[in-house]
Amino acid sequence: MAKKKSETPKTLKIRQVKSAIGTQRPHREVLRSLGLRHPHHEVERPDTPAVRGMVNKVAYMVEIVEEPS
Repeated sequence: MAKKKSETPKTLKIRQVKSAIGTQRPHREVLRSLGLRHPHHEVERPDTPAVRGMVNKVAYMVEIVEEPS
């Protein structure tokens, strides 16, 4: 059998750029489920459709941090 090439799973680095104060409760819950606690907090999450959907829902409060190549 052929060996599979071991690839590192893709990840997203997500940074909260806006406070959750005064936002809708479901949006605050999405931030919590992503692991974001306060503005300028960064987390690394796997690049899955579920995580992409959560980021899309609160796109006005977060940004994807690009890794320098």
